[in-house]
Amino acid sequence: MGAGPTATGPNVSRTTDQALLIFTRNPVPGKCKTRLAATIGNDRALDVYRFLLRHTETVAKNLKGTDKTVYFTEHLGDGSFWDPAQFGYALQSGRDLGARMADAFASAFRLGYRKVVLIGSDLYDLSTADLEAAFTALETHPAVLGPAADGGYYLLGLTQMRPELFENKAWGTETVLQATLKNLQGTPVFQLPVRNDVDRYEDIAGNPVFAPFLNDISHD
Repeated sequence: MGAGPTATGPNVSRTTDQALLIFTRNPVPGKCKTRLAATIGNDRALDVYRFLLRHTETVAKNLKGTDKTVYFTEHLGDGSFWDPAQFGYALQSGRDLGARMADAFASAFRLGYRKVVLIGSDLYDLSTADLEAAFTALETHPAVLGPAADGGYYLLGLTQMRPELFENKAWGTETVLQATLKNLQGTPVFQLPVRNDVDRYEDIAGNPVFAPFLNDISHD
């Protein structure tokens, strides 16, 4: 890994041929999990998000033989999450989510990585085995997708840049997965199991893992 974070791009010294890119929001009240916060409030939503960050960090740490870079929204992390000894730091750059993901993939391929996987940081269902399966699949498939239950995707893996995957999408809607698959018609795509990311109260209600964050919450 590099000696320290930079504000202009990934600080990773490539040690392998595969890269994991993790998109995350800085954990700031009112700026993360806003749809969840509409039901449980900003403070509790922030607590849930911090819990998910810890989970994603652990899942990623357990992935071996992979360089890892965390892409932040507002400013580089301070090390309280994402151990800088194991994760490179970078800032997301672009006018929308598609442009930001395209920039991150392009940076990784410029560094010489042959297999690149991008994930978010708000998926409690994600496991290290999912990440291992994605990189294994990229040995025989040019693209890997992890479909999300809401019609988007929680993971995208590529062996080369595909700019069209990041253009003309209604990001954050149920159309993203199908629009992406349409772009990939004629390309062998490996699909991981469907997972449920955490955006709304309904995504965590009834799951005992999240019960401590929902005490005294009433929901009709």
